[in-house]
Amino acid sequence: MKTRGAIVRQAPGKYEVVNLELDDPRQGELRVKLVASGLCHSDDHIATGDIPVGMYPFAGGHEGGGIIDEVGPNTPGFAVGDKVIFSFLPGCGKCRWCATGHQNLCDLGAGLLAGSRWTDPTSYRLHLEDGSPVGQMCGISTFCEYTTVSVDSTIKVPDDTPLEVACLLGCSVGTGWGSAVNTGEVRPGDTVIVQGVGGIGANAVQGAAHAGASNVIAVDPVPFKREAAQTLGATHAVDNMNEATELAKSFTNGQGADVAIVTVGIMKGEIVAEAFASIRKQGTVVVTGLGDLTDVGIPVPLGELTLFEKKIKGSLFGSSNPTADIPKLLDLYRTGHLKLDELVTTRYGLDDVARGYEDMHAGKNIRGVIVY
Repeated sequence: MKTRGAIVRQAPGKYEVVNLELDDPRQGELRVKLVASGLCHSDDHIATGDIPVGMYPFAGGHEGGGIIDEVGPNTPGFAVGDKVIFSFLPGCGKCRWCATGHQNLCDLGAGLLAGSRWTDPTSYRLHLEDGSPVGQMCGISTFCEYTTVSVDSTIKVPDDTPLEVACLLGCSVGTGWGSAVNTGEVRPGDTVIVQGVGGIGANAVQGAAHAGASNVIAVDPVPFKREAAQTLGATHAVDNMNEATELAKSFTNGQGADVAIVTVGIMKGEIVAEAFASIRKQGTVVVTGLGDLTDVGIPVPLGELTLFEKKIKGSLFGSSNPTADIPKLLDLYRTGHLKLDELVTTRYGLDDVARGYEDMHAGKNIRGVIVY
């Protein structure tokens, strides 16, 4: 069938909306009509070239939800009309990582940026009108009106799920919330610093508050984001790490934060070092943000790493198991314990993708959402 989607033809580049040809679903696949898609910074990293992909053109979008339009042959468990949310990380359910409760590290993730099907590097589901293949971001490309995806990336949700906000569960909410609750293991009474409170950091604030942290210090240079963080559970909001570190020490008899979560838009080693300096002995730095994937090095004192037993941990999708955690987070939203509506600053049409990213860079959005 024909559809429309936002692609980048090269990097650096900008998203442009074009007409596309979409293949019908095969066994183990679904065709989904998108309802909404979040504008995540990771897709902007694709456009800037910070995150290289396997091919161009490349159709963006990895945080979305929609309604099943067609089910592939011999594909049980799904029906036309079902509402679904995508997990940007697929789960095969069979590899070592899925089998040990680390679905976010599923071996299928090795092919997320190739653009093709993970089981066949020569097989594509999107094409330009001239027949040229188009890569799919994370195998789903939620910046398309319709998309064909694997069931490994799809989680069925109740029919009354409001996908315009619940689409955020496919990346930003689970990534931020899990960075605090799962990776950071925030405990009641902790002092937590969240460095960068955009779409991911705002949910790290929520996660830290849910876990019972006594002090949640949000750090961001943008006043609007600091104000938003305080409506989501931050007890304090400052514009720089020096002030955040001194605040954390004032709450802990000079020791420092228990956990520092780094969710800035463009990650640098120096930023991780600031977080490292802010934590106490045996404290934890959680590194969630992304930047140039070729950057190497974190300038931290090695003696302090050893003698103070400080920890630096990476966090992918908040160390979550999407098949279980997306429904759990949806339940938290339904019971009033998780805020989703408040995360959506601006709604855009598909043709406004480029403007949405301009607004993100200008610090105008906690989360922009494309509504189809």
